[in-house]
Parts: sequence; C-alpha cells; structure tokens
Amino acid sequence: MARIKLYIVLLFVAVAAPLIAQEGFLKFKGQADAYAGLNFSDPIQAQTGLRFIPMVSAGKTWKNNLKFDSELSFNSYLDYHASDWKKDNSSSGIKPYRMWLRLSSDRFELRAGLQKINFGSATMLRPLMWFDRMDTRDPLQLTDGVYSLLSRYYFKNNANAWLWVLLGNDKTKGWEIVPSVKGIPEYGGRLQLPVPKGETAISYHHRTADLSKLPFPININGSIDYPEDRIGLDGKWDLGVGLWAEYSLTHSKLDSAYFPQFTKMFTLGMDYTFNIGNGLNMSTEFFRYSASADVFGKGTDRNFSLLSANYPFGISNRASCIVYYNWNDKSWYRIINLQRQSDNWTFYLFLFWNPDKVAIYNTGNENNMFAGKGVQFMTVFNF
Repeated sequence: MARIKLYIVLLFVAVAAPLIAQEGFLKFKGQADAYAGLNFSDPIQAQTGLRFIPMVSAGKTWKNNLKFDSELSFNSYLDYHASDWKKDNSSSGIKPYRMWLRLSSDRFELRAGLQKINFGSATMLRPLMWFDRMDTRDPLQLTDGVYSLLSRYYFKNNANAWLWVLLGNDKTKGWEIVPSVKGIPEYGGRLQLPVPKGETAISYHHRTADLSKLPFPININGSIDYPEDRIGLDGKWDLGVGLWAEYSLTHSKLDSAYFPQFTKMFTLGMDYTFNIGNGLNMSTEFFRYSASADVFGKGTDRNFSLLSANYPFGISNRASCIVYYNWNDKSWYRIINLQRQSDNWTFYLFLFWNPDKVAIYNTGNENNMFAGKGVQFMTVFNF
C-alpha cells in the first residue's frame, strides 16, 4: 500500500510540476480553524485544537475545452483533550488530504489520486455514505479521501454514468466496521437517470474485507477475508416540496454469528422553505438500519427520525437546529448552531444536549465532544 501511495505522489509531481511552473496556472488557497469546547459530563471534558489545510491547484484549458487540473492539500492538526481539567489525551499530525489529477471535457471526467467520492439523495442520514464520513453536525464537512480512479460521463439528457476503482485504502470508510484487504482492488459504478420532476440512480460496489485488521482479529473457517457486495438505490423529486429516498443493501459472504450477512439502510426525507421572514427552511428524514442473516429476515434494527430548521438573519448571520430521535431507546439528540460570516472569517457557536453515548455516526472519533451536554466555539478563516 505504501508503494502505491508513493507512486501516486511521484505521478502527481511529474505531471503537475510543469503546470505549476507556468505563471498563471498556480492557485493557492486553504482553510485554518481553531476550536474549543466543554462537555458538562462527570468529570467535565474539555477539548481545544487547531487545524490548517493549505491547498495548491494548477490547471490548463485547451481550445477544444479539454482541461487538465490538479489539487494537492494537507490536513495538519493539533488536538488537546482534558478530563476534569487534567490532560488525558492529545494528538497531532499531518497527512495528505487531497492529491489528485484530472482530465476533463464538457461531458467526460477522469480523476486519479486521493479524492472525495460521495453521492446519493439523502442529506443528513445517508445510507449511501460508502466512501466518506461527512457529519451533518460539522459545518466544515471535512472527510478523508480515498485513493481511487474515478471516471464520469455526462449524457445530453442529463443522465450520467460513473465507474471507479479503489486501491491502497487500509482503513474503514463510510459505514464499514471491517477494513478492506490490502492490495486487492475495490470497484463499482453508478448510473443516474432523469425522471419527471427529478432523478433516480442505481449504484454498485464490490470489495474484499480483511478480518485481520480488527482490534481483535477473527479467523472464521480458516479464512480472514471475505467478499462483500453493495447495491444502492436513490432518487429525489421536486413536487412542491423536496422529496428524496435512499436505500443501501450490503451482502457479506461471511458465515459468522459475529457479523450479519445482510445490512439494509433506508432513508426517506422531505424539505420545504416557508415564506416566513427571510425564509425558514425545514427538513426531516426517517432512517432505518437493519442487520440480519437473511435478506428478508428479522435482525437488529435501529430507527431514527430527524428534524432540521435553518433560518438566515440577513446575509451575515444564520441559526440552525437539528433534533434527532432514537426510536429504539427513546433518546433525543439536540444541537443548535449559531453562525456569523464576516469577509473571510466565519464564527460558530454550538450548543448540544445529547445522550452520553452517541449512536448515529460512525466517525471513528474517540473523544466525541457532541456526547452529553456542552458547548463548543469554532473560528474558521478561508483564504
């Protein structure tokens, strides 16, 4: 895997460097943010940190609208966590965030490298969150990318087709709990079609999962890996109100009592902007997760409902609120976000009141500051 990533870096430098050297083709921008928060649990949890994501892009367009462009960015961060005002955990580092090359025209795109791949109709609780981990509560919508080759073709009737191959990704992504086997390609595709008042799509992905990557490796029937197939269906329509639906079915060819063979996720959502003041946008989603040994059998189910409200106070200020309800344990999740925009600066204030254990997002974050009751402040500078 390390060799594959090294090849990608060398390819990026070899192809992008000549463009970067040409005056007028180089662009530099990025984002810096600082955050601090308190969680009023027992004991009190405190967290503060800094993040800096610089980005360099270069590109060239020819007369026939054929375009080549590239992007290179890094995520550097410093995070400090304290329990009862005593340091108990901190982390820092720098890692590639995006690193891709793209060749495109009016109807075709081919992109290779470390990139973000996401799709689907759901906006908050997303069954088709296969390759990213974007959290609705995160205003920056940050997520790690995947090493992949992605091609897209756009037809004249607004239909589009995707094909992708992933290689060199040894960590879980999306809803996964078991990483992929090192060195074995993952592949899939998506076909999106226009329909009256909206669009629909079908997606597919295949990978081989690696049980040896678990914290406690499991050997099942003499094997540590197994194939997995996913199929997704989604659609969205404008029927006076916005309406969308999204479904994902995962089949793991694994005979084990520890892992279900079939995982099903479904979201149904709707939104509408009311003519109140500057426009009050309301949206709601119902999400169902089910895991079972048979595709139509009963198993472990989880059900969530969500209601979101977003209201702008002029151009610079905005307030939003998200409320989740867990139908299984009858628990509520609440978060309020107050936002102010001033030129390149954005300020956020979060107030939250949630259960002590959050069971919505698979973010892999050990210090989940949105668990329990608390407050968090964030300052973001874009340049």
